[in-house]
Amino acid sequence: MRMIHTSDWHLGRAFHQVGLHDAQSAYLDSLVDVVRSESVDAVLVSGDVYDRALPAPDTVALLSDVVERIVDAGAAVVLSSGNHDSAIRLGFASRVLERSGVHIRTSLDDIGRPVLVGDVAIYPLPYLEPSLTAGRLGATERTHASVLRAAMARVRESLTTGSHRRMVVMAHAFVTGGATSDSERDISVGGVAAVPPEVFDGVDYAALGHLHGRQQVADGVRYSGSPVAMSFSEARHTKGSWLVDLSGEGDPVVDFVAAPVERPLALLRGTLDELLTGREHASAESAWCQVTLTDPLRPLGAMERLRARFPHTLDLRFAPTGSVTTMSAYAASLTERSDLDVCCDFLAHVRGGHGADETERELLADAVEGARLGRAGSDGEGETAPRRSGAA
Repeated sequence: MRMIHTSDWHLGRAFHQVGLHDAQSAYLDSLVDVVRSESVDAVLVSGDVYDRALPAPDTVALLSDVVERIVDAGAAVVLSSGNHDSAIRLGFASRVLERSGVHIRTSLDDIGRPVLVGDVAIYPLPYLEPSLTAGRLGATERTHASVLRAAMARVRESLTTGSHRRMVVMAHAFVTGGATSDSERDISVGGVAAVPPEVFDGVDYAALGHLHGRQQVADGVRYSGSPVAMSFSEARHTKGSWLVDLSGEGDPVVDFVAAPVERPLALLRGTLDELLTGREHASAESAWCQVTLTDPLRPLGAMERLRARFPHTLDLRFAPTGSVTTMSAYAASLTERSDLDVCCDFLAHVRGGHGADETERELLADAVEGARLGRAGSDGEGETAPRRSGAA
């Protein structure tokens, strides 16, 4: 069986207020071409198909079009929901769509029910929000590791009763050893988000989603990364998908298929005069640019002057030479701390240095987690589809 592992399409996303529809369309066009040219049997999309739970009509149309073209090209489509998706909306009419080769898995009821392609069993796991799924899965703790262990127990139980020889699992989670970027939404629960790769022991291939950089975290456990860059922290990423061959009893053969780049990213740093005159920056003239100016004094009209040479400058920062503390440095220090730590720091500030005690920290942790779930729940993000009537 030959499959493509991709994830984190985030259809409908904007990059610094610039829509990514054209860049995402170009990737999906190339994906269909690869399905045809490489005789792909299945396309696996491991979560975050949409960027938000309520996608715009043109975003829904984009997904509908590419799914139809992939099926017409001869491949099955397997999609699982991520923390950005509404499982209920993404999973609408999923049972009917299966008859056409489109397999959408968003429900706990479907965990352990494989998608069979030849003698390969594909087990798509929806994003599992621990606070919502731990009890229903029988997990021992409300952590990502515990709910995924419980889900994998269902998968392994199903595997023992089947006749298929190879097993692929799709999951949307933060697996230990993976490198993060600035464009991923935090999915921590009580500070515990990491899942050890050993959870997937015995699986021929684990097709992961959530982290936006392509990487291998263990043998047979890989992230495809997002096919389009969504933050300047991804400037050095090479975007694309994994082409995976499973045959016989050997290890999977994995090749990388690069995605088209509509416009590259560039990180520029220096004084305004250096950037406007330096020949070494010529390649950035056609790129999306993040610029950090180091002039001791902030130049007047900096953005307009920069855009005269770098018309696609989207992000302008200042780090004056000789400055001890800058706003950008302060903001950077906050990004390295959790929301709970920021709240505790504020409490210590307003109480003259008296920080939160253990009870207060627990209360703040509950409040922060409740706010996170409330924001997601208002639109159905990260949920799992409800139990179907009559389901066991």
